[in-house]
Amino acid sequence: MTESDNTLIRASRAVTDKMTDLIGGLFSKTEMSEVLTEILKVDPSFDKDSFLKLCERDIIPNILEAMIQGELDVLKDWCYEATYSQLAHPIQQAKAMGLKFHSKILDIDNIDLAMGKMMDQGPVLIITFQAQLVMVIRNPKGEVVEGDPDKVLRMMYVWALCRDQEELNPYAAWRLLDISASSTEQIL
Repeated sequence: MTESDNTLIRASRAVTDKMTDLIGGLFSKTEMSEVLTEILKVDPSFDKDSFLKLCERDIIPNILEAMIQGELDVLKDWCYEATYSQLAHPIQQAKAMGLKFHSKILDIDNIDLAMGKMMDQGPVLIITFQAQLVMVIRNPKGEVVEGDPDKVLRMMYVWALCRDQEELNPYAAWRLLDISASSTEQIL
């Protein structure tokens, strides 16, 4: 077994551990149906496949790009306050030092609906996905201070998306409530 296999196992284990923490133990089938019933009350046309397509086309690229490009206004739109603060803090620090974000998304795949959970904020769907990213942060002189323009990172994400039940437009109703990520370096 090579080191990269171990890294992948560790990464997926980290995601699994975090997911268990996120959900607080065992998840039951009835809870998923409760969540879907709740969503269907305000969005009768909701179904899993179109939700995953919405995630792939719209939600994930928008949030992920805002995260890696340091677009705080976009992030603010998509996130709950606590999540926004958590994600915005390192970006604000980097910007204060004059650092520029030159990261990009190469690919997003393996999007899956892992589970559902009723929370105070509303019905929450937990999605998992992988993304291939090139992470690069440069100083004002243009020198790379973090990341590497020639390295592809494979990130595993677990996102908790909560539906704002007051929002009738299904495209605007989803907000990021929690996030967990782990990375492995892609061997090209």
